Amino acid sequence: MTSNPPPGPAYDAVVLAGGGARRLGGADKPGVRVGGRALLDRVLGACADARATVVVADPRPTLAARPVRWAREDPPGAGPVAALDAGLRHATADDVVVLSADLPFLAAHTVRRLLAALRAGGAEGALLTDADGRDQPLVAAYRTAALRRELAVLTTDHGGLTGLPLRRLTAGLDLTRVSDPVASFDCDTWDDIATARARIREHGHVLDEWISAVKDELGIDLDVDTGTLLDLARDAAHGVARPAAPLTTFLVGYAAAQAQGGPEAVAEAARKAAALALRWAQEAEQDKAAQQDKPVEPGGSGPDAG
Repeated sequence: MTSNPPPGPAYDAVVLAGGGARRLGGADKPGVRVGGRALLDRVLGACADARATVVVADPRPTLAARPVRWAREDPPGAGPVAALDAGLRHATADDVVVLSADLPFLAAHTVRRLLAALRAGGAEGALLTDADGRDQPLVAAYRTAALRRELAVLTTDHGGLTGLPLRRLTAGLDLTRVSDPVASFDCDTWDDIATARARIREHGHVLDEWISAVKDELGIDLDVDTGTLLDLARDAAHGVARPAAPLTTFLVGYAAAQAQGGPEAVAEAARKAAALALRWAQEAEQDKAAQQDKPVEPGGSGPDAG
């Protein structure tokens, strides 16, 4: 289980989602679905606790739990540095998380790790490195003032930001690095998309991915203890009847919602339902044992009567 750093001061998020996706044949990359969710929605879910979220792209519907502000580089298609500058104009927090919109495995705990690494020392940025050790400047947390300083330098030196590569921007920053070959995986080609979709369907990931997708689709912001609910479903199926498993978990969720509670309400409802299922199972075992010990009457139809 991944250990999540505790929440820190407020931060803003800038998501770059307006690239041309040439290696995808010009497809709408942020809208490509992996595990049933658009890539952009997956990234927005990872930074859902940002104070403000700016997406640099043409506006589109999203499943974001909080409002999203839209921005656009001038001219459109001017490149990632210009796009970052456009997004940063709407940021007011001291720290900003900068993300691309094609990160299928980015999670909230990764964003918190980056912010913790940034705030642990005097660095001006903390970025992920991929499986080959390469810097990923679009999966990073930065000091907002440091980014603005370097953007101003680049504007002065080059007369503008159009077409400049990100390495020109990060070269002037004091950076720390966090290795995460999974979270840094981005989707540049259809082969990358296929790889991401296959990994999500692996046994060790599919349940968590499904729960996250359902919560996004239903607009539910709730930490679900899947282990507790799976244990409950197993107990209900074994102690009562197989169809009781999905019905019981539904009723647990409904009861928690009626109580207007959070994870604690779910856990309490699950505990009560599990205890009930256990009592049902115990009664069935007691009745079975009693029937086995009951003597067969002559000519009767006891348990061993043919």
